[in-house]
Order: sequence, then structure tokens, then C-alpha cells
Amino acid sequence: MNSVTSPADAAADPSGQQPPPKQARTPPPRPATSPRLAGLCGVVATGTGLAAAALVAQATGPGSAPVTAIGNRLIDLMPAPLVNWGKETLGHADKPVLLVIVSLVALALGALAGLLAARRRHLGWVVIAPLAALSLLAASTDPAASFPSSLVPTLVALVVAVPLLSALVERAHSRTFADGTPDTEARRRFLTLLGGATTAAVVGVGAERVIDARVGAGSDAGLPPLPTPPATEAVPARAELGIAGLSPYVTPAKDFYRIDTALVVPRVSATKWTLSIVGQVRKPVTIDYATLLSRGLMEHVTTLTCVSNEVGGNLAGNAVWLGLPVRELLAEAEPLPGADMVLSRSADGWTAGTPLEALTDPHRQALLAVGMNGKPLPREHGYPVRMVVPGLYGYVSATKWVVELKVTSFAADQGYWTPLGWSANGPIKLASRIDVPVNGGAANATTVPSGDVVVAGVAWAQHTGVRAVEVRVDEGPWQPATLAEVTSVDTWRQWHWTWPSTRGRHLLQCRAQDATGAWQTEEQAPPAPDGATGLHSVDVVVG
Repeated sequence: MNSVTSPADAAADPSGQQPPPKQARTPPPRPATSPRLAGLCGVVATGTGLAAAALVAQATGPGSAPVTAIGNRLIDLMPAPLVNWGKETLGHADKPVLLVIVSLVALALGALAGLLAARRRHLGWVVIAPLAALSLLAASTDPAASFPSSLVPTLVALVVAVPLLSALVERAHSRTFADGTPDTEARRRFLTLLGGATTAAVVGVGAERVIDARVGAGSDAGLPPLPTPPATEAVPARAELGIAGLSPYVTPAKDFYRIDTALVVPRVSATKWTLSIVGQVRKPVTIDYATLLSRGLMEHVTTLTCVSNEVGGNLAGNAVWLGLPVRELLAEAEPLPGADMVLSRSADGWTAGTPLEALTDPHRQALLAVGMNGKPLPREHGYPVRMVVPGLYGYVSATKWVVELKVTSFAADQGYWTPLGWSANGPIKLASRIDVPVNGGAANATTVPSGDVVVAGVAWAQHTGVRAVEVRVDEGPWQPATLAEVTSVDTWRQWHWTWPSTRGRHLLQCRAQDATGAWQTEEQAPPAPDGATGLHSVDVVVG
């Protein structure tokens, strides 16, 4: 009996015969992944895990993120010459450079983990396990984070990176079918996963930056506004000369220099902040933020200076500080005989050793500051509370995010920088600076028009006061400059001099005299170990 062929079958096969069923194409055994691709898988998996950890660390404390935690511990373990080299050579870039180095090393180890995992899955743990253990150890010792929540970011990094690495390596093999046709579907799945992971890492880093940027002094809800002190310290109109290019008498917070060891700015809640006064005292004292605000705060204009400031450098600034005199709390604690130093500690563990007499001196307004230029302290400048001590370099006095004052002695304790070779006592040295004309350097001297040229700058002798400033041209006779007014001896002082210039190349120099009659030394000395000395010079060409 003849079979009947349907029109559809006939269209599919004109001969009228049924086509043979399709045979599934089986790819050959999985080949080895190329080292370059395996390394890329490790980098992407590690980067995604670190990004996720950094995002989670916004809740557990920025210092608990693996890269930051390891970086902080490296700073603690670095030998003194290396720390000082970074401080002097890299300046403000020292922290970003360290974070970049730690990140690159982590990604390089991730690449190694990818190479090993491409051979055998468990071999990736040879790299991952020690790196995770190091991160957990670093995070567990972070003073600014709470244990055990500080471990969470590293655990999140593991949860994200390990499965992702395994999935990427599994899909990274370049498969082809027996007939030589590439397995485009497998390749598409790999590229989709790789692209998705990379995008997630980038988005995670961006989100972390946005969240961190929005956290500031205004993030603590329900805090009372800063009180108005019984007497404000008004800045006299004649303190500001109004010369273009001259540093303003009061430095805006956004322009105020920042020098500290914090890789990320500590996030300290004012609602949870307390300060403890302990050590060699009869009555230990603890005070919270609300109580501090309720005390008799005072306002004082003070110039702060960093000991690493070079001659003519900009690591100095003047601000209106609002705070409680430290001497009041120390009087309540009643220091014991033999104590001569207060070791202040910040929320991130940094310490400074300040002479006790400087903090108890009734004529020196050493403050626990809560305000800067009429507003709460910016987070990067020590919010919610920092120390401000007139007349001392910041490394021995200006502790930001301060949480403890330990009354002790120089014989028993040292601040952070002293074991690294810096002087235990840091009185600020007499200095002056030319701001106008701007310093272009000997190789690129500033050009100014001929005729009368305004030369202006600032001079400081904190807690002593500036009596005079002089300027000279080409090492000729010294010429007296005109001084602006000041609020007190604790601030820098603007000055200016009109120079009847002549055509050609010239060298301008300035020097200051303090209230005791001492002149600024011409002897050149580097910042270490107790502050730079020498005269600031500016090369100019009169056109």
C-alpha cells in the first residue's frame, strides 16, 4: 500500500522522503583557558568583590573596606624613613597613591587566582584565602569600625568574588564543535557575564563615592544648632588688605589645608560621640556632644600650621574656631603631680602628644572646637570635635575626630610622629610668605609690568605675634612693609610693600620679626624634625 505524502512534507523534501533527524553537535573536551583570559577573569571577579565590599563598608565604617583596612595597617607597619619620604615627597597625594598601590596589588593577586583557578578550581583559594585572612585581620583592628561588623565587607567580597570567578573561568573556555564551528552561544554567555560583572563593579564604586560624599556634618538628625558664644571675636576691617591674590585673613573651610594619616575620612556620629579624660587624673571625665554644646563655648581666631610646611608653602590657614577651652575639662579631671603631657587620640587611632602646660595656660585659648567659620566642623576637618592649640604645630596638638585625652608624661608616652623622628615638642617657628607676585620659580619667573609693583603676603608667629615685616630686592637693603591689623597674636598677619621696580630680572625676599624682637632666620633647614626655616624668595621679571 502506497503511503500518502502531505504537501508540507513534499515542500520540505521534493523526493518525498522524510529528512533524517538532526544530530546534536557535541563540543570536544574543554580546552585550557588562555592565561590572558584567565587573568582577566580574576581581575574582574576581584574588582567586583572589592566594589561590593566598599559599598557595604558605608554601613560598617569606611575603614573596614578591605583596601582601606589593609592600607591603614600598612601605614602602621611602615618604617619611619618610608613614612617620612611619603609625607615629604608625595604631600597630599600620599593617601591616594597608597590606596592605588593596594588596589593594584589586590587586582594582581586576583589575576593570579584566575590563572590558578583555570587549571583547577580549588587552586584559586591558594591566593584568595591568605588575601581574605589579611583583610579580616586588618579590618578587625580598625579603631574607627565596630567589631565584628567590620568583618562584613571582607566576607561580602568573598561571597561575590569566589562564585563569580568560578563562573567566569567556567565560561571562558573557547569551545568549538566537532565540525569546527565556534560555540557562539557559550561565548555570548561568557561576554554577558563578564560585561555585567564589570558594570556592577563600576556602578558599585560610583554608588560608594556618592554615598560617602553625602555623609557630612549635617547627617546627624536632631542635633541642636551651634550655640552663639557670649562674646564673639570680630575680625577688624583693617585685617583684610583687599589685594588680589593675597591669602584672605580668614581661610574658607574649602581652602583650608588638610594633613592627616586617615586614608578615608572617619565617620563619627555626634549623637554617639564622647570624649574621655583618663590617665594620671584624680577624677576621670567623660562628656558627650550635647553636654559640650551646653557649656560656655568661646570663639577664637587661630592660625594652624603643619610642621611639614616648606618655606613659602601653603600648609597654613587661619579660621574662626568655636569651642570649649580644654583647660576647663582638665581642671575637672585634676591632673596628678608628675604629669606633663596630654596624649590625645582620634577616632581612627592617631595620637598627638601636647604639653600639659599649653592646654592649661589661661592665656592660651586651646579649644575642643565644634565650629569653624560660623558652621559645624566639616567632616574632613574633624567633625564633630577637634583640638585647636595656638602656637603648636598640628602634629603635636591639632587632633581631629578627638575621642580621648590621656593625661600622662613625655617619659611614658609618645604621639604618632615622635617615634618616626620628629621632635616631641612642636612650637611654631616665625615665618613669612610672599603671595603677590605669585612665585613662578627660578625656571619660570613671574612677569610683572614696570613701575610701582605691589608685593604682599602673610607672616605668622602664633601665640607670639608679628611686630614687623621687611622686603628686599636682589639682596639689597631691607625695606619696611605695612602691616594689617589682627584679632590677636594667635593669627597670621597680612602685609604689603610698594616696590618702585626697574626693568630686568629680580629676586624678592621677605622676613618677619616677632613681638619679642627676634628676626626670622635666613638659615635654610628642611621641615624635619621640627619645622622648616629660611627666607621665602620669588623670582620676577619686570617687563
